[in-house]
Amino acid sequence: MFTSLLLSKIKAYLHYRETVRELSRLTDRELDDIGIARFQIDGLARKGSIG
Repeated sequence: MFTSLLLSKIKAYLHYRETVRELSRLTDRELDDIGIARFQIDGLARKGSIG
């Protein structure tokens, strides 16, 4: 059980980092087009609710 919890946390963290990395690559204009401000990237990635 501990192992599956740990793996779940690691998977969630890797998904978070990938989301932050991908959104951070976008220009401010591209972010504006999808309705996201740069300061929102971290919070949105943590919640997993993009868009």
